[in-house]
Amino acid sequence: MVSFSHPDDLTGAAFIDVSLRGARFTRSDLSGAVMRAVDIAGADIDAPWLLGGENALLVNGVDVAPFVEAELNRRFPGRGERRAKDPDGLRAAWAKAETAWAAALERVAGMPPGTQDVSVDGEWSFAQTVRHLIMATDTWLGGPILGREKTYHPLGLPNAEYETDGYDLSVFAPGTPPYAEVLEARAGRVAMVREFLAGVTAADLAVTRSNPWAPEHPESTLSCLHTILEEEWEHLRYATRDLDVIAARP
Repeated sequence: MVSFSHPDDLTGAAFIDVSLRGARFTRSDLSGAVMRAVDIAGADIDAPWLLGGENALLVNGVDVAPFVEAELNRRFPGRGERRAKDPDGLRAAWAKAETAWAAALERVAGMPPGTQDVSVDGEWSFAQTVRHLIMATDTWLGGPILGREKTYHPLGLPNAEYETDGYDLSVFAPGTPPYAEVLEARAGRVAMVREFLAGVTAADLAVTRSNPWAPEHPESTLSCLHTILEEEWEHLRYATRDLDVIAARP
């Protein structure tokens, strides 16, 4: 199989009368791609930034983003509240995210031992996904909002961009830590968000914070919290998708 990876750049490339059957695009920028007279039967697209409008996904001239959004909100009750803008709305939104994740944790606990460490198609395992959410909470709450000097819990898990951008990985534990310890760390971060939201005010939400990835582009407290909620629901979707695959195996 021919493989392209960073720093290969195919911007503006044209593919005419070629077969991309079975091709896999991971962390790839396909924005603005134009496909004409193509066979996409069985294609599987996962685009968490599918928002409609300027970020539309057109299929036969129809923007399918609103339909996808509505269906995901139906499948994941509470997801539609992740962009709440006031303290009460955010508290309610977080409570529903907690409830949804509690159900996922309970589901894994009822599956065969070791399920939490099973990877589907090279994606993160359930335990790795939980570890990433620990890091996400630290990134967007612990650092910019709470001002913790030691931002990251060692059981957090960075994404691929973090690794390739040259950040210090020594703060994270190597290997596969015990699942019980991961759950304990995750519970602590979930409580950290809940406790912050319990006392947050409208004025607090407007406070300017430093963007952890791009300090030149400051964020509000509200936008940081929205990022946390977005991470929670998107990764629950990934985890649920893969648990369904695992459960369907003979």
